[in-house]
Amino acid sequence: MGSMSLIHWVVVVAVVLILFGGGGKISSIMGDFARGIKSFKKNMAEDESMSESTPPAGQITPPAASDAAFLKEAQRADEAPVDKKPV
Repeated sequence: MGSMSLIHWVVVVAVVLILFGGGGKISSIMGDFARGIKSFKKNMAEDESMSESTPPAGQITPPAASDAAFLKEAQRADEAPVDKKPV
């Protein structure tokens, strides 16, 4: 119980190499972590601004003129008969 097995020594050596391996590995890892947090916060702020610019669910906005062709095609698709096959 008092002695360390081979697995324990491997873990200790791995931790020492990571911490003291040189080249600023820990600082680069922390820098990447900080950039990830900043990116997350930026995207959350963009999502909030997008949700504020969309109309509430109860309001219907008229489609733009460029959407007319899409709307006609969607109406045709809704009116088209559907082949019903037994499953």
